[in-house]
Formats: sequence, structure tokens, C-alpha cells
Amino acid sequence: MPLGQEPPQLLKRRLFYEGRKFNFEVNRLRLPNQAEGEWECIRHPGGALAVPLTDDGRLILLRQYRFAVLGRLLEFPAGTVEPNESPAETIRREIQEETGYAATTWLPIGTFPIAPGYSDEIIYAFLATDLAPVNAVEGDEDEDLEVVLMTPNQLEKAILAGEAVDAKTVASFFLAKPFIAKLTDFQPISPPQVTEF
Repeated sequence: MPLGQEPPQLLKRRLFYEGRKFNFEVNRLRLPNQAEGEWECIRHPGGALAVPLTDDGRLILLRQYRFAVLGRLLEFPAGTVEPNESPAETIRREIQEETGYAATTWLPIGTFPIAPGYSDEIIYAFLATDLAPVNAVEGDEDEDLEVVLMTPNQLEKAILAGEAVDAKTVASFFLAKPFIAKLTDFQPISPPQVTEF
């Protein structure tokens, strides 16, 4: 069944907070299996993400400070979908603000929930190609970020080595790999065989 087609029954709204980027609620619900309980949920308008691939086969990423994890993560450029804005419009704006590049070719590569245990946020992922530098990195006042260029193999090695790469970047890279392989000389790494736990 598609997402959003099987809502629980709202029994009681206990808490609601409206934030700058998302809302938070605690509700008493009856789930489709008839189980009842209180659940917390972040209500998010969604995010758009770009997998930017340069003409010479490199990926444009950001090393961005994230206060919730007390450190910096390697991420593809992304941003919250603003009111009256489509995900495609969001990522066209965000890629320029965060990386200083613009893309002329955009390919939707997938949508996915990022943390469905506590949030309804959906990520809309795009492959961005035919990139050109257009301006200096602007970013928002609260963004502490550095633009990083990596080959697909370097990013894949970083992910497999357990480096600090965020989940939406890992998922989007996986979705983009077949397209990247067609456009570059990228050869995905075979993960090591696990024989014991």
C-alpha cells in the first residue's frame, strides 16, 4: 500500500508545537492493527537533495556542522521544501546557495522517508549534471559548511569505512550509482563478504 494511505485513528491530541522548520506533536492513536498508545511525531514539509556530478566525474558534497550529533557530517546539498515551492525548485535554489554551482540537467532518482519511526519527512532526490559555477557559496547564517569534491569511489570508500556520512546521502548515492556508472568510469566497490557475526 502506498505511503499516506493507511492513517491511524486520532484518539486525542496531547501536545502540539509549531517550529520554524517543522512541527512536533504527541498524540494518542489507534493503529490499523488496533493497538493503542501515545506516539511522538515530527511533521516535516519534506526535503530536496541533489547528487551533483561534475563534467569530470566528481561529486560535490558538503562537510556540514550538525549540532544534534555534535560534529560534522559529509552530505549532499539539500534543503527543506518551503511553502509554495516544489522539491525541484527547492533543490535548484539550495545547490546554488550551498555549493555555488547551478545545474542545467536534473533527473529525479527517487523519494524515500528518512526517519519513519518518528517523522513524516520525505526526501526527494535528484541527480544534477551539466554543472557550472555561478556564485560564491552563500549558505544560511546558521550553516557552517565546506564544499568538498570527491570521486564516486572516494565517497563509496568513506561510506564503507564508516566515516560520518549522513543517511540521506548514503541512500541517494545508492539510488544514483547506476546513473553515475553510465556517465563516468565509476566502478562500484564490492563490499567485503561477511562470514561470521
